[in-house]
Amino acid sequence: MSAETAIATSLFARAMGDDFSRLHPMLQRRFGVGLASGYACVGRGTMISIRRGPWWTIPFLQIGRFRNILIPETGQGIAFTIENYPYRDPFGRETVTFVRHFRMPRAVRRFDATMILGDDGRVVDYLGSHQHLAVDLRLTAEPDGSLLLRSDRQRFYEGPFGFRFPMLFSGRAELRESYDDRAQVFRIRLEVRNRLFGFLFGYEGEFRCEFPEAADAPSHTKPVRHERRT
Repeated sequence: MSAETAIATSLFARAMGDDFSRLHPMLQRRFGVGLASGYACVGRGTMISIRRGPWWTIPFLQIGRFRNILIPETGQGIAFTIENYPYRDPFGRETVTFVRHFRMPRAVRRFDATMILGDDGRVVDYLGSHQHLAVDLRLTAEPDGSLLLRSDRQRFYEGPFGFRFPMLFSGRAELRESYDDRAQVFRIRLEVRNRLFGFLFGYEGEFRCEFPEAADAPSHTKPVRHERRT
């Protein structure tokens, strides 16, 4: 299998179909991470800004912090890393990690996610260290070759319990990722909004990537618990 074919079989390429080929070539490489391609993507850079909504969003973000979902602090010029490794989870599903470390002034914060391709072709994003929250993602290529990611329905799972999470008490994420040919950096911008309360959390930054060989993910990037339900 050629490198190009392997990239085209990544879970993101399968989810996006022909739209994947319209991404900038560097984004195709970045989101070509998978077991077939045999490599990971490790990014290091700087968050130009990390923001949150009004004071009343702090309890919401603090709760998420305990399971590595979002972070409560704000800042500028924050060093960060993102680790995308492929592995096969205990249920036999190809999975890609999205583990972010933010070096905040008082502590290093994590924002963890693991993504799989559902049986119906949608990308399912499990948020946090215990995969309690499963979120459907919609990925599209923009005319300039950037990637637009929007979150959709959310489900909460804990033990035998599972329910559709009401969006009134959560937020919808919109992420844009692009590649700057002149600066040779990836650029990323995320905003999480609630339909009633408005802006909750967001960040904007830039980073460079390395693509080491990988057939599995390091243990520190895997969730503590894996959820079978999608």
